Amino acid sequence: MKLIKPVLTATALMTLAATPLLAQAPGQPPAPPAPHMERMMKHHGPVAKLTVTGEGRATAEPDMAMINVGVSTRGKTAGEAMAENATRQKAVIDALKAQGVEDRDIQTSGLNLSPEMSYSQDGKPPVLTGYAAQNMVTIRVRKLDGLGATLDALVETGANEINSISFTREDMSEGEDEARADAIASARHRAEVMAKAAGMRLGPLMALSDSAVSNGPVPMMAMASRAGDATPIAAGELTLSATVNATYALLPEGEDAPEGEAPEAEAPAAPDAPAGN
Repeated sequence: MKLIKPVLTATALMTLAATPLLAQAPGQPPAPPAPHMERMMKHHGPVAKLTVTGEGRATAEPDMAMINVGVSTRGKTAGEAMAENATRQKAVIDALKAQGVEDRDIQTSGLNLSPEMSYSQDGKPPVLTGYAAQNMVTIRVRKLDGLGATLDALVETGANEINSISFTREDMSEGEDEARADAIASARHRAEVMAKAAGMRLGPLMALSDSAVSNGPVPMMAMASRAGDATPIAAGELTLSATVNATYALLPEGEDAPEGEAPEAEAPAAPDAPAGN
């Protein structure tokens, strides 16, 4: 313990001796405020803001069709209805594969079995007359030029229900980017008009956000057939919509927007040391 006290005393003395070096020298001018503090003092008060919504659109050519197709059958018993349905649905799927549709593009979307009842008008209890079976599949057809022939093959092999046909595109990224850019331009134009009408000038962008781009599938535009011809199909085009929210600063006319911090100036190069004698 006797050895510790001198060491602590010496450390304290060294700290106290170094403290005046950290203090500001007498007569030295105070350090200038930091750049961002200087801007805050110059542009005091709350900044007026303007938030607007912009909408943009773009079009794209579809390259894929979605079809919801199925087979409905009836039988005196549930087993008979399901067996008949399975036979015809297998023929439909085999026809799809023969048209070049891959397994990954065929998905069962509904399977139903329900009794069929006969209801009398004289108050008698309903009578079971049989069963109805339904098997629906959703199909992606990637070759639109063969879509009409695919539909004809489905009907010929047993499909008796086509509930919907719509069109989409596998890669939407290019159209989505175009829609977003159009939405941002729309938001800025709207903000400039509003700022001018209010006697202000549009300042820098302060915040920007967007929502998911919507691109609803396009329904089939035409479906008609003539004897000996494949069912004609018109795919049309897809419309993609984007929405953005933008917030801008509002400045009085003639006032400049606060600039960012200026880059620090490079220190001057030290002079060459004189050559030794």
